[in-house]
Amino acid sequence: MPQAELELGAVGGDREMARLAALESLAILDTPAEPGYDAITRLAADYFEAETAVIEFADETRVWVKSHCGGALRELPRAHSVFDLVLAADGPVVVPDIREHPDFRGQKMHLQAKGVVFLAGVPVRADDCVVGMLAVFRRQTRGALLENELRTLNNLATMVSSQLELHKLRANTKKQRGRQPRPVRALSRSWLRNADLRRAIDRREFVLYYQPVVEMKTLKIVGLEALIRWQHPERGLLTPMDFIPAAEDCGLILPIGDWGLAEACSQIQAWTHENPDNQSLRVCVNLSARQFSRQGLADHVESLLMQSGTSSRQLGLEMTESSLIPNMGTALEVLEGLRALGISISMDDFGTGYSSLSYLHSFPIDVLKIDRSFVGRISEGDQPLQIVRTIIELARVLKIDVVAEGIETSEQYQVLRELGCGFGQGYLFARPLPAEQVTGLLRLPGRVLPRPEITEAQRTSYVV
Repeated sequence: MPQAELELGAVGGDREMARLAALESLAILDTPAEPGYDAITRLAADYFEAETAVIEFADETRVWVKSHCGGALRELPRAHSVFDLVLAADGPVVVPDIREHPDFRGQKMHLQAKGVVFLAGVPVRADDCVVGMLAVFRRQTRGALLENELRTLNNLATMVSSQLELHKLRANTKKQRGRQPRPVRALSRSWLRNADLRRAIDRREFVLYYQPVVEMKTLKIVGLEALIRWQHPERGLLTPMDFIPAAEDCGLILPIGDWGLAEACSQIQAWTHENPDNQSLRVCVNLSARQFSRQGLADHVESLLMQSGTSSRQLGLEMTESSLIPNMGTALEVLEGLRALGISISMDDFGTGYSSLSYLHSFPIDVLKIDRSFVGRISEGDQPLQIVRTIIELARVLKIDVVAEGIETSEQYQVLRELGCGFGQGYLFARPLPAEQVTGLLRLPGRVLPRPEITEAQRTSYVV
């Protein structure tokens, strides 16, 4: 065998070893289907009007189906598979009519038995290696994909890659947390008694701070997130981490949460009364899981809006994925009731949960808030950047607004703008402030903020 062919074979062997190592590190082969992947295949099938869409991964000898929408495809030998075509091409493969494709070979009979004529597949990558593919299959022939169609299919494949990276990131984060000592802050709650929280409610010691949400292109304040604080008579101003877990444990989160909703509605009305232009502002309030699961939530919120005279368009409600998990059916009913009132629904801390993509496909969500853990790492390498890019692209496809949380540096701001992120909040623009200080910001011409440079002291003391 010529030396050149020997060297080429060695290179190919090295690439296959790297590919299999990347696949093994993901620990996804032979694992159950996950809603996040199912959401992507549904999106692909809907977009391309395809009868079947699949996400597949391949080891040395077989192609294994991780997710499918439409007709199921069984596990297949890897030899002469569609995956091998995609791997060989190291890019998209489009077959307008498999009956006229001379190199299709082994897969041809299997696909034709299912009536498949057209297929399009693109690589799914991990660690720069092709570990799998996303493919759509149709029973009717069609021409080559248009540029925007190919871009969409590649974007969906990137979402698969990002799901893989999120899985690894979560696993690594859990390992790191497991090695860390228990935080001093958590230990400091030993002083807190239920009676202290009850007295705080009676004495009106809770206050709301507000952090501006700005339009990234203009730095105009378009909304505010309401964040609760406890003005403790002895310990000073306490953040939610100091008392919210205890309030949830002792069952006082509902009265505290109800106060926060009512206070936010009153403040919205006060800002609108001062300047009618402020009626375009939306103030978002965080809902705990217990608030979200209470009976008659939509009626309760509607009553608060009527009492304060606040328009439903001026109120947004934020919830995390964990609030939706316990009862999917009830969650959908509650969200639809809130949306019927005209209230905006935001999914907070997006990307940190296991089924976020599935929820976006299932629930009426208006806004994604990219978790600050991803924003904070956006300049640390390609992986965090790709995760944020994919979340923004997913929101664009689904016509959902995106707010990036925890923007602390000019570099993060510039990268997010280039990625097409519409809105942001963080210390780079403004820290959470009491209502009277926010009033001063709202009096700025056009509600446009300056672009201050953040100091290191501010960055290291970031809290919500």
